[in-house]
Amino acid sequence: MGNDRERKSAIDRVLESSLALFAFDTLSSVLIVVMIGGFLFATSGVWSPVVAVESGSMQPHMDVGDTVFVMEDGRFPGPGSQGESGVVTAHTGRKTGYRTFGGYGDVIVYQPDGNETATPIIHRAMLWVENEENWYDRADSTAIGNADSCAELVNCPAPHAGFITKGDNTVTNSRYDQVIGISDPVKPKWIVGTAEVGVPWLGQLRLARG
Repeated sequence: MGNDRERKSAIDRVLESSLALFAFDTLSSVLIVVMIGGFLFATSGVWSPVVAVESGSMQPHMDVGDTVFVMEDGRFPGPGSQGESGVVTAHTGRKTGYRTFGGYGDVIVYQPDGNETATPIIHRAMLWVENEENWYDRADSTAIGNADSCAELVNCPAPHAGFITKGDNTVTNSRYDQVIGISDPVKPKWIVGTAEVGVPWLGQLRLARG
C-alpha cells in the first residue's frame, strides 16, 4: 500500500513538472513571437510587416510563396524619392542608379484604388504622373499596348496625381497596371509600404492556410 502511494505521488510530481514545463515553453514561445512582431513593427512602421507573394507577376525577382519584408515608404527614402512618399520610381532610379529587387526604383505594396478590402498588389513604381497630365510620351512604349495616343490610353490624362505601376514579369505583366485596369494611378495614401527584403518560399505555409 505504501509503495503504491509513493509511486502515485512520484507520477503526480512528474506530471505536474511536465505540465509546468509545457506551460513555460508555450509562454516563452508566445513571448518570443510577440517580441519579434514588436521589433518588426518598430523597424518597419507597418503592420503586418511581412507579406507573402501570391502570384508570379514579379518574376524573376519574386516568386510565388516568397515572404517579403515591408517598410513604411517614407521611413528611409531612396535618392530622388517622390515628394513625401519616399518612393523612388524606376524612371528616376535609372538616372540615380537606385535599384531594388533586380530593377530600378522601389517595389511597393499598395491597395488597388485605395480599397482596403482588396488583396494588396506588390508591383514596381514606374513613374509619377500629375493630375490631368498627358503622360503618353513618357510611357514605355512596350507597356501601353496598342495605344497610339493619350486618348487611346486608360487613365490618360491622369485622373489624379499618383504612381504608374507594373509587375516585373514581362510575359504576364507586359502592360502598366493602370492600362489594364488593375488600379488608377496609385496615390501615396494607398501605399502600404516598400518591399525591402525577400525570403524565398517562407510564405508557402501562409498561402496554404489562406
